[in-house]
Amino acid sequence: MLVLGGVCGIQFGAAFSPQVYPQVGAPGVVFLRLLIAGVLLCLVWRPRRQALTSVKDAWGTVIGAGTLLAGHHLAFYEAVKHIPLGAVATIEFLGPFAIALAGSRRVVDLLPACLAAGGVFLLSGGGVPLEPVGLALAGVAACCWAGYILVSSRMAQRLSGGQGLALAVLWAALLSAPYGVAHAGSALLDPHVLWVTAVVAVAASVLPYSFNLAALRRIPPRVFGVLTSLEPAAGALFGLLILGQRLAWPQWLGIAAVACASVAATLLGAGERRSVRVAGRRCQLVR
Repeated sequence: MLVLGGVCGIQFGAAFSPQVYPQVGAPGVVFLRLLIAGVLLCLVWRPRRQALTSVKDAWGTVIGAGTLLAGHHLAFYEAVKHIPLGAVATIEFLGPFAIALAGSRRVVDLLPACLAAGGVFLLSGGGVPLEPVGLALAGVAACCWAGYILVSSRMAQRLSGGQGLALAVLWAALLSAPYGVAHAGSALLDPHVLWVTAVVAVAASVLPYSFNLAALRRIPPRVFGVLTSLEPAAGALFGLLILGQRLAWPQWLGIAAVACASVAATLLGAGERRSVRVAGRRCQLVR
């Protein structure tokens, strides 16, 4: 449920933000979104220097997560300008999909990943021409998102609460500031722009990343990666509801396949964790 809430928030923000593209463009949206989200997260979690300095390589993990986050946001939102949101979310899923394949230990673990891959193939079809620039940007977003999943998983295990997350988002805002300010200028202070980006920041950054951080403390990155296969489906749905982007029947079939893969990954992941707990109890009994 945490992952599902995060996925819906991210895709809603991606579909809602084009309202201010004519004024500030994707760079301006990304900068304001990250800045507002970073400030809000710092107010909520109140990160302390002592907590970070006491953990080995904490600052490096935070900076790495923030850098990947900034790269993902800039590439993702620029890609949405060139190709439909559902297609961008589909290509972005290749990053978590690679994690799911790399982290598989049993043959049965590959089944939901293969089912999700089939859904992605169907969802990316439909005969809609896709610009090469948009495809390349979506590919960059996929790589950055895969890296962020791995780094933020380490950050979730090393740092308590959302202190590391708050600083990572603030660092991402700092990195995106030069590009965003140079592109948008004084339009960043427009009340309508601030209102829209504030909604996007809360719905697509504060809540989802907090949910994801909590989820990564409960499930391994492999299961998390497959569960985020719901992003193409969520992107297609919000693209239809908010942006009016319609899909062909093979693409809806792909959405169903991706959803089934997420359910299967959840069940298999729960079974694996139960097996580990049972094995641990047996070891304790033998001792």
